[in-house]
Amino acid sequence: MTVTVDTGHRSIGQLFRAQVAKNPEGRAFAGPAPISTTIAGGAIGTTSLTWQETAEQVYALAAGLAELGVGPGDRVAIASGTRIEWILADLAVMCAGGATTTIYPTTEPGDAAFIVADSGSVVLFAEDATQLTKFQGKLDELPDLRAIVTLDALETPEVTDGPEVLSLHELLERGAERLIAEPKLIEQRIDGIGPDDLATLVYTSGTTGRPKGVRLVHANWIWESDAQAGLGIIEETDLQYLWLPMAHVFGKVLLCAQLTIGFESYVDGRVDKIVENLPTVRPTVMAGVPRIYEKVYNRVRTMAQDKGGATWKIFTWALGVGRDVVALREQGKEPSGLLAIKYAVATKLVFSKLQTRFGGRMRGMISGAAPLSREVAEFFHAAGIPIYEGYGLTETTAGSFVNRPGRFRLGTVGLPLGDLEVKIAEDGEILLRGGGVMRGYHHKPEETAAVLTEDGWFHTGDIGELDDGFLRITDRKKDLVKTSGGKYVAPSYIEGLFKTIVPQVSQVIVHTRNYCTMLITLDPDEIRTWAQGAGLESLSVAELSNHPQVRAHVQSGVDQLNGQLNRWESIKGFVILPNDLSVDNGEITPSLKVRRKFVEEKYTKELDALYAG
Repeated sequence: MTVTVDTGHRSIGQLFRAQVAKNPEGRAFAGPAPISTTIAGGAIGTTSLTWQETAEQVYALAAGLAELGVGPGDRVAIASGTRIEWILADLAVMCAGGATTTIYPTTEPGDAAFIVADSGSVVLFAEDATQLTKFQGKLDELPDLRAIVTLDALETPEVTDGPEVLSLHELLERGAERLIAEPKLIEQRIDGIGPDDLATLVYTSGTTGRPKGVRLVHANWIWESDAQAGLGIIEETDLQYLWLPMAHVFGKVLLCAQLTIGFESYVDGRVDKIVENLPTVRPTVMAGVPRIYEKVYNRVRTMAQDKGGATWKIFTWALGVGRDVVALREQGKEPSGLLAIKYAVATKLVFSKLQTRFGGRMRGMISGAAPLSREVAEFFHAAGIPIYEGYGLTETTAGSFVNRPGRFRLGTVGLPLGDLEVKIAEDGEILLRGGGVMRGYHHKPEETAAVLTEDGWFHTGDIGELDDGFLRITDRKKDLVKTSGGKYVAPSYIEGLFKTIVPQVSQVIVHTRNYCTMLITLDPDEIRTWAQGAGLESLSVAELSNHPQVRAHVQSGVDQLNGQLNRWESIKGFVILPNDLSVDNGEITPSLKVRRKFVEEKYTKELDALYAG
């Protein structure tokens, strides 16, 4: 077990201040477009910020918040996608002594207004006109809201009734003036923050009912950032590509790690730009969710398969060599002799092409939020871009377990971070106790008591097992289902396996009543490529989903899948949905996790047909 590094800091504000003092001229953040903020004497319209330039903007924003009446413990909400301004606003809230309430930009107006009201947020950062409009129609539900600050430069209305609306630029100007009058204001605010003060309210995106606010204090984030130092996954000289939603703990924990370690982050939350940007940005580390890695793997494999002949033979040979190398590295060994020679050839002919796609400098990546299939993990490890799978929940401040360089085991989520305690309950549920565990759900004492014991053990709701310290996740406790024959089925294992068999598949939901069936969606890019080879290039994705040739192709994959499953797990029927699941339709979360119950309820008619008769 890795011992937590103790940096001696009590809050995120102190972490930030220490990193600025340590490396003022070092590069901190970069982005795809000019930052829409300016301050007197600071960086103007730049695409990158040093730590000192970041501090100047953060302190001015923090003083601006103080001018708006934000005091210690007050909540400030941020409704925005991932961009540098999100980070500046969040750090400003931390340095002003407040607590950030995170809101996904895709959150529908009713839930967004509920989060602002339930949290008692007094100021709201709204990214653009879309977000501003979302809240302006709900102002009567937000009695505590004093001001709305837009991140984009918009025409802000004159203050008449309700909260004041101003731009980020105007907030910076007010803050700069306040700092002239009180130059030590923000330093004093930072000094007054304690480890048990509330830092963040992260509202979980539930599938039913209203979201729940998870209370994370400064001590939670400090524990996380300290526990990540020294793991060797991210180091001071790295350039991180940060695209994850900052409203999610996975994104925020990477920011806290940056404050401790001091690396640089390129910030761009546009998921559709990741593949395009990687060769230009040339990052050395990146974190993501399995779907991102699955798409890359499926694209590379499909391209080799379509070329056929020698290309496909070389690809499969290289993959076999890579698996042998990965098996050795799991034991802490390196290839030698003939295997080393074969691996060098495989790297030159196959794996180097993947490295080029990622910019040519990628040292490693982190995966979380959902299970990563072994086949995908093996491929990336073999290609010299290891994916270190980890595990955590919003309620545990993201990181609880992670594989790491020199100490990894595929198929597991790694070893515990820091001094985290773990035990497996009699029913297989994973219980955790340690510095990352939340302080409870906001305004929900009964729900808090249901998952958090008096002596600090948190019930994760996940089923798993320990193997020499490495944790293997079996499934979500609520998703683990029993067939009418009394046999248990773990849907996530079957779903992940099927995605590697049929790369044209995007999402899979295994559903069980008296036997197992599946809801399937097609990956638009992959199925179009497949359709060209099948002479169906004129058809839309919706038309392809209902085409006999596509169904026969998927059925062939299901037959192959069933050959690897127990009899009671085998898939007896499936439906190919006409469209992929999306965040906008509420079918997947902004962190790309499927809202299983929501999808099953939405397609009840299709599922009923699979069990008819």
